[in-house]
Amino acid sequence: MAITEDEFKYCMGAWPSGVTIVTSRHGEKIHGMTVSDFTGASLCPPLAVVMCNRDSITTGMIADGKCFGVNILAANQHELSNRFASKKFEHIRFEGVDYDTAETGAPLIRGAVANLDCRLDATHEVGDHLIYVGLIQSARVESGDPLVYWKGRYRGLEADSSGEEG
Repeated sequence: MAITEDEFKYCMGAWPSGVTIVTSRHGEKIHGMTVSDFTGASLCPPLAVVMCNRDSITTGMIADGKCFGVNILAANQHELSNRFASKKFEHIRFEGVDYDTAETGAPLIRGAVANLDCRLDATHEVGDHLIYVGLIQSARVESGDPLVYWKGRYRGLEADSSGEEG
């Protein structure tokens, strides 16, 4: 018998994760959502993977627009993460947010520690999510620490055991 949703959430909470906002564009419409299920998938060709809830507006926009941006949030962007995670703010998420338009048209949020611009390469259906694989068209990396989420809270990074920061 499979575990319950609550058991799964509790168990996965033990896994520290970076926090991203995945964005997309279709025509003149843009949208985005907070996503912790992101990873690099391949060096050659350069591929990124995001797992998206089927019910999200952003998920449909990625399918229609054939592109997505991955914005790896900086440690000071926890309020932005909350806004893009909340259904309450779903239709006003980008208000006042500084972003650049990528080659694909996907919004890339300024101030993130890294941004990836991806063309949709493959889609896989799994449970209540879609797995999107994107061919990375461009990337930029800025200085600063990433936002980390662990056991239901945002966290900071600590120095390694040698006392030096990574």
